[in-house]
Parts: sequence; C-alpha cells; structure tokens
Amino acid sequence: MYAEERRRQIASLTAVEGRVNVTELASRFDVTAETIRRDLAVLDREGVVHRVHGGAVASQTFQTAEFSLDARFRSAPTAKSAIARAALEFLPEPNGGLFLDSGTTIGTLAELISEQQDARQWSIVTNSLSIALNLANKGLAEVQLLGGSVRAITQAVVGDTALRTLALMRADVAFIGTNALTLDHGLSTADAQEAAIKSAMVTNAHKVVVLCDSTKLGNDYLVSFASISDIDVVITDASAPESYVTALREREVDVIIAD
Repeated sequence: MYAEERRRQIASLTAVEGRVNVTELASRFDVTAETIRRDLAVLDREGVVHRVHGGAVASQTFQTAEFSLDARFRSAPTAKSAIARAALEFLPEPNGGLFLDSGTTIGTLAELISEQQDARQWSIVTNSLSIALNLANKGLAEVQLLGGSVRAITQAVVGDTALRTLALMRADVAFIGTNALTLDHGLSTADAQEAAIKSAMVTNAHKVVVLCDSTKLGNDYLVSFASISDIDVVITDASAPESYVTALREREVDVIIAD
C-alpha cells in the first residue's frame, strides 16, 4: 500500500471513530509506529486530523482541496476496480438509461460497461470528457456528453447549459462518485458547479448507486449534493469501518462490500 493511500484510510478512520491510536494503526497497516507517527504528522499539517498524545483526533473542518485526475486514479486502485465490478450488478435492462458522473471510480465502471455484451443497447449520459471519449472509441453509439464549461482539474462539464439539459432527462440508474460521505452531511465535493450536476443526476434517476471507496467515509467536503436519504446503494470496499456500514444500513441504504 502506498503512503498516500494509507494516509487517506487513516484520515477516514479518524473521521469515523473520532480518535485513533498509533499502536492500533501500526498493527492494522502492518507498519512501524514511527511510520504511523510520520503519517499523522503529514495529516496534521494538512489540517485533516489533529495530533494528540498517542494518536490523533478528527478535524472538524470541511475540506476544499482537490486532486488532479492522475492523483485520483492512483488512489486506492484495487478498491476502485473491485467497486466498479460490483456496480455492474446494478446496470438496468437493455434499452435502459444511465447517468455516469465524472468520478474516477465511475471512469473504471465505464470501461467495464463498454466490454459488456449489451453495452450498445444502453443510453448513456455523462458530463465526463474522458468517459464520453472512451465509450465513443469503443463503438457505443448512444452516448451523450452534456454541453457546457469544462473544469480542467476533473475534465467535467458543468454550468447552466448542462443543468438545463439534465432537467429534461430521466435515467433508470445514476452511478455517482463522491469526494466524501458522512451521515449528517451526506455526499459532498469541493466545487459547487460539479455538485450541482451530481445533484441533478441524483434527482432525475430512478435508482442512485454511489461508488465510494472506504477512504472517503467520514470525510466532509464543502458542498453537499445529496443526503443519505437520497441514496439507494453504496458500494465500498472491505476496509470500510463496520460501524459506518451498520449505520448506513440502519438508514435503509443497501451497502455492498466489494472484494
């Protein structure tokens, strides 16, 4: 496991549990206590956690920092692949409609969709330049890229034109990525314009399937775009804290653990 991925998991655990212990973290990740102390020092400098004697406690601030697409693709690649494979179970019947947003795990799912026997029978709407290009290159004819402005950091199409188009559309399933998921703030991201697109997809889909690796659980970003009650399914990985999985299921969310 790369240090960046380990730190993201530590941040998520701290947010979920409220407090973490150096010794327990060292055992969990099979590294030395000194390695964990360095990780906590980095997270403390970034404002993600607060260092305390023997460990760290959760920071209460909302995150605003965004990472490049390359950095996002490098984060938790094994978990994202497993989550995307599990998401295939929620594809609608042929001739159904899909919303695919601009998340990197959604991009992995799009690659798998293009390989399905019935792929050309689905009508797919996306605001992701990379996803639309990939699906078109694979020969899928029913792919619509929303029009509007492009955010360079995520290659996502946003703005009023995209929102007006989405307002006229409905989909059987919306596959949604998120920067963070908490019980009270719901799904959140750093940018208000991307949040608006995600929110419109959630509102106009019959079923909402969230692809969310465990490093995002318990974290909060500035802009909430959906509440827990808006979600039908959350697909995450085996590192998700059991307490969080239980809490989501108690709120009638179908939680799938991908492996």
